[in-house]
Amino acid sequence: MVIGYTAGVYDLFHIGHLNLLKNAKGMCDKLIVGVTTDELVSYKGKKATIPFEDRLEIVRSIKYVDAVVPQSDMDKLAMCKKLDASYLFVGDDWYGTEKWKAYEEEFAKEGIKIIYFPYTKGISSTIISKMLNGENDNSR
Repeated sequence: MVIGYTAGVYDLFHIGHLNLLKNAKGMCDKLIVGVTTDELVSYKGKKATIPFEDRLEIVRSIKYVDAVVPQSDMDKLAMCKKLDASYLFVGDDWYGTEKWKAYEEEFAKEGIKIIYFPYTKGISSTIISKMLNGENDNSR
């Protein structure tokens, strides 16, 4: 059985989130999704609009998701090893960065491949939040 893992905040769930989960499920038998806890979100200097338990339930309800786990730290390699995941799925906004090139080597040593999916242009929870707050974002 091929296990895949991805993680995110999944605040203000949108089509970009759905696209990533759908594409990820197409590459594995079991897709496990880490949902970032409120504590980790605040550690990263942000605040989720939707509470953790609600975000967890939303993601759990997506038909492409087989299991949901709390993501309470940034150590995706440890989580992949714990879950026996063969793949880590992430958005391609990270592709080619020095940090993620190093991650690719580190994960490869453990037999885990990082798969990048196209970032859905023009949509993000940050953009939605700004629109809801009446802020105009002309950067799209």
